[in-house]
Amino acid sequence: MSTPYPFTAIVGQDDLRLGLLLNAVSPAVGGVLVRGEKGTAKSTAVRALAALMPEVPVVPGCRFSCDPVSPDPACPDGPHAEAAGVSRPARTVELPVGASEDRLVGALDIERALSEGVKAFEPGLLADAHRGILYVDEVNLLHDHLVDLLLDAAAMGASYVEREGVSVRHAARFLLVGTMNPEEGELRPQLLDRFGLTVEVSASRDTDERVEVVRRRLAYDDDPEGFAARWAEEEGALRERIAAARVLLPRVVLSDGVLRQIAATCAAFEVDGMRADIVMARTATALAAWAGREEVTADDVRQAALLALPHRRRRNPFDAPGLDEDKLDQTLDEAGAPENSDGDDQPDPDGGGDDDGGGGGGGGVPPQADGEDRTPPQGSEGDSPSPAPEGAPDTPGRPAGGEQQPVAAAEPFRTKMLSVPGLGEGAAGRRSRARTEHGRTTGARRPEGALTKLHLAATVQAAAPHQRARGRAGRGLVVRRDDLRQATREGREGNLVLFVVDASGSMAARQRMSAVKGAVLSLLLDAYQRRDKVGLVTFRGKEAEVALPPTSSVDAAAARLESLPTGGRTPLAAGLLKAHDVLRVERLRDPSRRPLLVVVTDGRATGGPEPVALAGRAGRLHRSEGTASVVVDCESGYVRLGLAGELARELGGSAVTLDELRADSIAGLVKDVTAAGRAA
Repeated sequence: MSTPYPFTAIVGQDDLRLGLLLNAVSPAVGGVLVRGEKGTAKSTAVRALAALMPEVPVVPGCRFSCDPVSPDPACPDGPHAEAAGVSRPARTVELPVGASEDRLVGALDIERALSEGVKAFEPGLLADAHRGILYVDEVNLLHDHLVDLLLDAAAMGASYVEREGVSVRHAARFLLVGTMNPEEGELRPQLLDRFGLTVEVSASRDTDERVEVVRRRLAYDDDPEGFAARWAEEEGALRERIAAARVLLPRVVLSDGVLRQIAATCAAFEVDGMRADIVMARTATALAAWAGREEVTADDVRQAALLALPHRRRRNPFDAPGLDEDKLDQTLDEAGAPENSDGDDQPDPDGGGDDDGGGGGGGGVPPQADGEDRTPPQGSEGDSPSPAPEGAPDTPGRPAGGEQQPVAAAEPFRTKMLSVPGLGEGAAGRRSRARTEHGRTTGARRPEGALTKLHLAATVQAAAPHQRARGRAGRGLVVRRDDLRQATREGREGNLVLFVVDASGSMAARQRMSAVKGAVLSLLLDAYQRRDKVGLVTFRGKEAEVALPPTSSVDAAAARLESLPTGGRTPLAAGLLKAHDVLRVERLRDPSRRPLLVVVTDGRATGGPEPVALAGRAGRLHRSEGTASVVVDCESGYVRLGLAGELARELGGSAVTLDELRADSIAGLVKDVTAAGRAA
């Protein structure tokens, strides 16, 4: 086993370390979600935390890590007789993004269950993580059904495995830590709420701090054991502090005044449900214990709010997580500070030093080596403007003639269902019909590999003719491996929704672009809810460009759309050909994910020789490859040319107006998008 990087050797990232340590002190806080760019020590910090956790006493030979003092009465390896326990280090179990459901929760031996009535159970990762740490890197890329199972187990403290009436339950209490890069897609708000705390991390912009990060990493890579030995004293001190905080935690007092502050804060920020109040209370208590105090202060409440509320206050997918700290301070003041809220009167467990609230406020940060700079990392996302998105007015090479400033999008609305016809086999989602592991049962087949979903009737039917030949004597059914049948199921898949948006001068007429952006924003919101990948191609002037390559982050698409300027001619053919190039590359990268082309235009084509004919040929190119498509007709006014409808016919798809796109519209009904060229 390789030597982990010492937790105390991590430079900066005070919020990240504090969030992890609070969960180590009080696992009831509910875990932590770490959001940030790649290369910011997210995985390093999580793996290093396990070395600081107290050892775990377990029943010898129990695969489910039962506590010898109070073993689980429902343990599949039980019941356990009274015996002396053995201690082992706390585990860090990693859940791979591509793990199966059986790998996560465990699997039953269906053949033995049917023929022998034996609950032969192979534990999964949830059993391995019991009383330890379950680490999910890139949790936002997990399939929804795995995330649901994971968070249900974290909430209930138990895992249930059921297969055709045979069920197994075992304890599964663990410290849940998830990491994610928001650029690769977001978690749904209801899943975000299941994480106790969230922290945002970013690379420091301070030169000295970056130098120290590189110096320590190189030293660790050259001699991991020697590097760890140099930090052993700091690691031991931090381990003792965690143990002391755990002992102190039950004695920490949460006064009525503090509870009123917590309730007032959650109400002021309009978080849903009561989970936020409970998590804030537990976090504030853990902060007090971490600081060595027996009473919660207003500073603890403030720090708890900064950790527990940002990911719960999102009102829609395009709202960035965050908390208005001025509003937070005002709310705490109005709720009435408790008598001991003056943080200056509290002892500093780290032996002095000012805290600006950037990371360890309300309880201090982990002890550091002498001389280490405790200044929080600079250069957070709000410190400097982000690079201008593609298509911004100052982008080199963009046509400048007739360009207009970007306009704000109109209010989004709920759209009608757009889906790809046929039956796919893509990633799990909520848009088009597909063969999936979850959904309604449509038939049975012989299993390919491990059996995951048994079709009981088909299995019995396959085994029945052979019972006499197999010498069946009793009531039990004699089942062989060849008799087992896998249930085939039909559910929904996520698609690649590629938007091709007309940003020419004709779209800016009569404030049309505001309505168009509102419609595209509505479709993006629909794509987010249906777990699609999205891409954005725009065209205006003389060319088309990929404003956003296909991604799971609809937030990025919404940001690019918001900054989209308009003006110039309408190179419709260029937009369609650029979309064809994008889809061609994506078919090579992910052949199972079916595309849906959404062209947002009034149908006009100008600029260059024979622009209308060229646009028609580009449309027929998509049609020949069977690409499902829909044209959102943005033409307005009493006189309509019907050019968008003609484009839809060339594409072999459907055309809908902006009004017909609304789910509550009585005009039109869009279900499946017609794709020419598919087999009859």
